[in-house]
Amino acid sequence: MASEFAKLDQLEDERADQFVYFVRVTFSNAAVRAKFVEWLRGGHLAEVVRAGALDAELVELELATDAPPGALRPIEARYHFASHAAFETYANGPAVALRAQGAALFPPTSGVVMTRGQARSLLRIPR
Repeated sequence: MASEFAKLDQLEDERADQFVYFVRVTFSNAAVRAKFVEWLRGGHLAEVVRAGALDAELVELELATDAPPGALRPIEARYHFASHAAFETYANGPAVALRAQGAALFPPTSGVVMTRGQARSLLRIPR
């Protein structure tokens, strides 16, 4: 058991400064949602990784129990960066063009609403 805790401590030390950037997206149209997910899968997630993220994850969120009838499941794209500084380098460089591309493909009139957030990863335990 002690070796498991030592392993966790080592992992925590290695990942303590990782920075998480996420974009939660809601939709009012199923066809637009499908197009958006395809855009992410078709290259955008990989572009963010090439531009500095350690990894990318796309998740589909469950609807709230009080969601209105016909509501569409939101999605969230999550990216880990080695540090806040690494994220800032991304955000002030490659992200500018990537965000512009997303805004051109999915303007506010498309019913796509993106909410961005940031967090510090305290611990990630791989399998």
